[in-house]
Amino acid sequence: MKFRLKRLAKKQPDRVQIKVQNGQFEIIGMGVWHSYWRDPYHLLLTIPWTGFLLLICISYLAINFIFALAYWLGGDCIANAKPGSFLDLFFFSVQTLASIGYGAMYPKTLYANTIVTIEAMIGLVGIAVMTGLAFARFSRPSARVIFSRVAVITPYNGVPTLMFRTANQRRNLILEAQMRVYLMRDEITAEGGFIRRFHDLKLLRNQTPSFTLSWLALHPIDEFSPLYGMSAESLMQTNTNLVISVSGIDETVAQVVHARHTYTASNILWNSRFVDIFHHTSDGHRYIDYKYFHDVLPLDETG
Repeated sequence: MKFRLKRLAKKQPDRVQIKVQNGQFEIIGMGVWHSYWRDPYHLLLTIPWTGFLLLICISYLAINFIFALAYWLGGDCIANAKPGSFLDLFFFSVQTLASIGYGAMYPKTLYANTIVTIEAMIGLVGIAVMTGLAFARFSRPSARVIFSRVAVITPYNGVPTLMFRTANQRRNLILEAQMRVYLMRDEITAEGGFIRRFHDLKLLRNQTPSFTLSWLALHPIDEFSPLYGMSAESLMQTNTNLVISVSGIDETVAQVVHARHTYTASNILWNSRFVDIFHHTSDGHRYIDYKYFHDVLPLDETG
């Protein structure tokens, strides 16, 4: 048991590097595809498509090269292949691996038939694995949800309120959409210890039956809010971040999709408001102009 624990401990990284930039904590290497080199399945799901296709081509050529070498070591074991022609043996391996079977070349010894059997089994498994990986990459659900570049704190019904906007770029329905907002900041405990603490921020509306166009999130900063009594300076000093998580069911693919966004203290503007994106036409209809989706104005300005 002790030996196994030591082996497992050696597999874990000794250090996890964390970078702090503009109050935002970032784990070095987190989420990038090459960080999964110890986990081949996740590596093949996260590697870019060009790298995925290149890896398949290299693997395919390498497998056929290895089996062509195995046939070559068996001497004259493939009928109708040119004696000593490695290229003919390579293309025979291609036909065997893909179960093509043109019939021009075929094994004529027990050794060759044994290698063909092994290669046929590897070909069946390999095709199934590659097909499954390609399907898994294509079928991964994604949400095209955008968030406003900044959040604002402005009075709403007489109460200072944190606001930010989000919109569904696909123009379809995200059913039973839910939004969670977390505040993270540095705090000192009563014992004098440092802690990175998480707080839930309550929204006036944290779910909607259908998320179609835009969603204005509102968090009242009352005496129960973790932001109560905070200022722009204190947000910077405590490295405050806002982490927003939106999830729901994409009506098109009937799968759960999610999106995440982070606001640092420098992205929270005080005494500002968003430019209105809802407008009326001359015939009484409404429309949304996303050109002003990220725009804000100070409270002392109008229009």
